Amino acid sequence: MLTHSDLREIQTRSLKMQGWIREQTFSPESEKTLRRFSSWEVAELILGLNQNTFRGKMAADPSLPAGKVEPDGRQRWFTLEEVNTLRRKLKPRGKSLVPSRPKGRAFRTAIANFKGGAGKSTVALHFAHAAALDGYRVLCVDFDPQATLSHSMGLNDVSEERTVWGIMARDLVHETEAQNAAPRGAASGTALPQRRLPASITDLGIQDLRVADFIQKTNWPTIDLIPSCANAAFVEFASAQYRHLNPEWSFFAAVNRYLDQLPDDQWDLIFFDCPPAIGYQSMNAVFAADMLYIPSGPGYWEYDSTTSFIGQLSEALEDLAYGFEGSLSADKVTLPKAFHDIRFLLTRYEPGNDLHRAMFEAFGKVFGDKLAQQPIEMTRAVEQSGRFLNSIYEMDYRDMTRETWRRARTSFDRAFAEFKTVMQPHWDSMGDPTLSADKAAVEGAEG
Repeated sequence: MLTHSDLREIQTRSLKMQGWIREQTFSPESEKTLRRFSSWEVAELILGLNQNTFRGKMAADPSLPAGKVEPDGRQRWFTLEEVNTLRRKLKPRGKSLVPSRPKGRAFRTAIANFKGGAGKSTVALHFAHAAALDGYRVLCVDFDPQATLSHSMGLNDVSEERTVWGIMARDLVHETEAQNAAPRGAASGTALPQRRLPASITDLGIQDLRVADFIQKTNWPTIDLIPSCANAAFVEFASAQYRHLNPEWSFFAAVNRYLDQLPDDQWDLIFFDCPPAIGYQSMNAVFAADMLYIPSGPGYWEYDSTTSFIGQLSEALEDLAYGFEGSLSADKVTLPKAFHDIRFLLTRYEPGNDLHRAMFEAFGKVFGDKLAQQPIEMTRAVEQSGRFLNSIYEMDYRDMTRETWRRARTSFDRAFAEFKTVMQPHWDSMGDPTLSADKAAVEGAEG
């Protein structure tokens, strides 16, 4: 017979192997570092410049970052910090290469589906890296206790107090204290009993953590992360207990309240990587999101699972809307929850596969203009990057043929470009409440 002790022993052996794999994948120090980018990548793929134009501008201005020439090659290789300096200083034809950023807070996108293997972490990782290469400052939030996104970003030693669970526990204490301090029952003249939280929660000291204590740096200088870890899996059990302790606690808005405390101008885009289930963590993600991206594989059973996910999410959001009487007096949001947009994205797509093409057509008939027109293609380079916990943007094209690497990158580039096209009008309308998303879209097209 096997017990929890046997499981713990198996985990210990697995952790030792995990450490060895990290050494082979990252470095002897188990620290993931970001590679340099060649002048060809910087010019054509990142800044969108002709290589001759790029060389000419580099030669004309010696104050620009010169990069580093490797001994065995003629190309220059630049760090991302140097790329961003070039982005700020170069103005081809007087046009800024810095991406448009409306006033107000960062735009939040939840990548969710309760089908495991749908590509949520892959999409979140690649969108974050594509955004960083486009000049955006990015914050990722890993809601999934499997922590694939956290591990892919090089974060492995994470304590559960600094995860979404810690944010929710901190919110419980703060909200309970605020409710206890607020004048209640004034209309009836009857004082309502105060909520008391047990020492097992308050003595953890999570309520004393600062907002910034949950955010960690990654190997990308313009990407930060609120990580997850396996120990955060008990958030579902803990949250059920917390709701019993304080039924008035709007648990689903905890992360939303936390994000509202962040400086508006510190990040541009925020991506949520959701767990493969509808629970306390995933509901926090979708409730805090401005837009919902739903990835799905191109098979029938994945389509079936995605359909079930939509229905269950709809029911859960409806229950919250009526359960909390349509509004949250202490929050900046109203119920029912409304998204600026929803998009379905096919992943692991093979354009030469008849079944995949048929499923893409079926998705289009059902979801109409909500289906992203640029699916994520399954290529050998994508498979290889996943095995090494990297995105295709982190892979050095010299480790394979350039065309193999470029085909994989092009797929994610197009998917992210479509995301930006959808997102930008909504983000503009958030920065200017008088500007509707439809009007913003028209103005963006005219510009």
